[in-house]
Amino acid sequence: MPAMPGPVKTPATTPPLRVTVPDTQPLRTPMKKTPSSTPSRSKPSPGRSAKKDSPGVSSAAAAVVDVDDSSLDNPDLGPFLLKLARDAIASGEGPNKALDYAIRATKSFERCCAAAAPAVPGGSDGGPVLDLAMSLHVLAAIYCSLGRFEEAVPPLERAVKVPDPTRGPDHSLAAFSGQMQLGDTLSMLGQIDRSIACYEEGLKIQIQTLGETDPRVGETCRYLAEAYVQAMQFNKAEELCKKTLEIHRAHSEPASLEEAADRRLMAIICEAKGDYENALEHLVLASMAMIASGQESEVASIDVSIGNIYMSLCRFDEAVFSYQKALTVFKSSKGETHPTVASVFVRLAELYHRTGKLRESKSYCENALRIYNKPVPGTTVEEIAGGLTEISAIYESVDEPEEALKLLQKSMKLLEDKPGQQSAIAGLEARMGVMYYTLGRYEDARNAFESAVTKLRAAGEKSAFFGVVLNQMGLACVQLFKIDEAGELFEEARGILEQERGPCDQDTLGVYSNLAATYDAMGRIEDAIEILEQVLKLREEKLGTANPDFEDEKKRLAELLKEAGRSRNYKAKSLQNLIDPNARPPKKGASAKKWSGLGFKF
Repeated sequence: MPAMPGPVKTPATTPPLRVTVPDTQPLRTPMKKTPSSTPSRSKPSPGRSAKKDSPGVSSAAAAVVDVDDSSLDNPDLGPFLLKLARDAIASGEGPNKALDYAIRATKSFERCCAAAAPAVPGGSDGGPVLDLAMSLHVLAAIYCSLGRFEEAVPPLERAVKVPDPTRGPDHSLAAFSGQMQLGDTLSMLGQIDRSIACYEEGLKIQIQTLGETDPRVGETCRYLAEAYVQAMQFNKAEELCKKTLEIHRAHSEPASLEEAADRRLMAIICEAKGDYENALEHLVLASMAMIASGQESEVASIDVSIGNIYMSLCRFDEAVFSYQKALTVFKSSKGETHPTVASVFVRLAELYHRTGKLRESKSYCENALRIYNKPVPGTTVEEIAGGLTEISAIYESVDEPEEALKLLQKSMKLLEDKPGQQSAIAGLEARMGVMYYTLGRYEDARNAFESAVTKLRAAGEKSAFFGVVLNQMGLACVQLFKIDEAGELFEEARGILEQERGPCDQDTLGVYSNLAATYDAMGRIEDAIEILEQVLKLREEKLGTANPDFEDEKKRLAELLKEAGRSRNYKAKSLQNLIDPNARPPKKGASAKKWSGLGFKF
């Protein structure tokens, strides 16, 4: 049975994709995936070296350019065109020429498959079918190398339908590879949910072929767990990571590098769930494995993670020790201006800010900024943008919002041309929206939130984060007296947060309160009363009445019940709790008459 590889990720930070198409069918050749020693998304496995062009290839390629469509029925043409595509990439002729060859190769394989289907579909070994799948994979890879990720999706969607996993391991391998490549491409487009669905299907095919305890299944489980972490679905990530640990324990030596990588990922999951003690235990065990393997830099990276856990546990002296230990190693092994050094400076800046040592905090921020502003060669824009974003949070917390905004804008500019970063940019825009809101710049806040919402919608986002952003945009609309728009946003946020977090979550309760106030302003008294009654019932039966919001909501409900029988000329008191007293009302005219008719106090 041929080996089935773990998934290969093409992150945004990698150079343009090198497409290698050997003369033999690559789908039948095992690609061994080197286990990652860190819990970050896997890097792409190096492609196999392309063979040098044989004499006469250039003239043959020139002759192929003028081949008409009738020649595509020749079963020898497809493999030859794929070889030309490979040679075009290897020789530096560029992916555009390779793309042309790959498109025509795919057409040739499709015709050959259609011709072979009436007799023996795919042949005894599925040759034409697998050739077509291979060609579609290559075509999609070339599209990705050109940054045309949307155009890579249709060939891959076709590719996953071509093989039949029930027909043997070769078909299973082709189907698995197609699902994982499609998942990676969708991930680059920010379509995380669809991406995860592809990874799950790939894992299912792999398990059916290799069994549940094969080490390669463990690699795919960890890969899928990392995707779930990105999607903030930590329970599913934890379940898969535990399975990965079990597989690697069964097949690897104690304290192996594979187990260390699993434990680092498990630590991330535990930390995200607030289980700091277990996170610390996993990191200590991972560190011991790395020390035994002589991985000094990786030990330093784990020390940073241990410092983060200590800071979360308010064990600040131990956190400083861990950070300083890592800092010493990074400075000696990577240089004093390396981005990893800057990242430790940021961690120390946050720690000293939390302990009230603001002078030391600012000093470390400035040290980090000096490195990020003059990055050494090899520094990725994602590293710089991430560091600037963390520093902006510190500036924001020490009441320097303008400086924080500048850093966020710079981060966003670094990422805006990078594929697969739309969700990250949306997160930055949402943070900017919050800051604009606190500064009273409500129009800027609404625009920032709207841009974030547009990107998240395009990515098919339905997470709790999306619901929170919708709620924040609704609040900005309230300050701009766009009450109808605010109501629509609060309603959408309610539906998402109820599904993702349930009705008792504080964010969900906050949306309920905002929606009740908006309904009050719109004259929908009965709807407002219904929501407030629901909120009070939840607090009394499940959450307790100690929350200070309980009395405010109880008072608001009493006022609404008292006014429920009156005409439209009532005071919309609920909304006054949301509106900034310094916000300007609409300009005089028809819209102003509408607001005055509702009895607002501006």
